[in-house]
Amino acid sequence: MQELRKHLRCRLYKHVELPIARLLNGLGVSPNCITILGLLISVTGAIFVGMGHIFTGGILFLLGGCMDLFDGTLARLGGRETKFGNLLDSLSDRIGEAALYLGLVVYGIQHFSGSINLMTYMIVLFVAFISSQMVSYLRAKGESLGIKMREGIMTRPERVILLSIGLLTGENALVIVMGIIGVLSFVTVFSRLWLVWKGLETG
Repeated sequence: MQELRKHLRCRLYKHVELPIARLLNGLGVSPNCITILGLLISVTGAIFVGMGHIFTGGILFLLGGCMDLFDGTLARLGGRETKFGNLLDSLSDRIGEAALYLGLVVYGIQHFSGSINLMTYMIVLFVAFISSQMVSYLRAKGESLGIKMREGIMTRPERVILLSIGLLTGENALVIVMGIIGVLSFVTVFSRLWLVWKGLETG
């Protein structure tokens, strides 16, 4: 699974991420501008989801997530990597994802109000959100302890893709997708926790 992920990531970098980053670098675009633009698009998508337009919201959220591919590569190409830029990128990712889940809360209240399905929907949603945040937290905490980790079967790119698919295919698929994200995120949490423990014990 990890080998397939690395292979796909390499091809995406070579054929999409790097060429577009080179174009943006040639135009003099700031990496932080790309980060902020991606956040604004993601938040706009979340607003559309809250308004009940989940298909449009899905397209915007996917587009906002795709912007996250370019800011880091653009910064490296132009020699403009900074600690603040890295922090801004991470913070924008968290805000954009949290905004989407808030939009999903509003959507659920409007479409499942008075139904037992609302409770199921909310439980699945919050499990997916909390477990996703734990995945990101463990990476940040692990790297602060000197342990690099990008491993996991449910990291941010996978979450963005799955959430977008769920939004584009309708509310029934959306609940299933959030359930998958919740389960696989917990698997990723425990695998990363083990990596941190192993790294601290052997380091």
